[in-house]
Amino acid sequence: MLLAVVRDGPVRLAKLADSESLNPTMLSRVISDLVEAGLMERVSDEGDRRAAWVNATPAGLRLAERMRRERTDALNVALEGLSIGDRRLVEQALPALEGLAERLRDRRP
Repeated sequence: MLLAVVRDGPVRLAKLADSESLNPTMLSRVISDLVEAGLMERVSDEGDRRAAWVNATPAGLRLAERMRRERTDALNVALEGLSIGDRRLVEQALPALEGLAERLRDRRP
């Protein structure tokens, strides 16, 4: 959830629930835990008091960056274990995989 909020910037809870395919009750619990941990902040929408926005705090941004770095490092280590030919095949498949990920993201309910 933290990475989604960092990726999308300040986001309304309703939009986040929709984009992540979570029911609002479950999302509220997750966000509350992240707020309590100091990783996110929740702000009421001035135009609609029933709505709220969430954004990552500086601590949340640091954690998200560390998560990305660790994920990238793990992927690089795994790729190093492949033959040069297999690495090239993976590289050639990336555009198709990125397109697939976009289509799947667009199809979320």
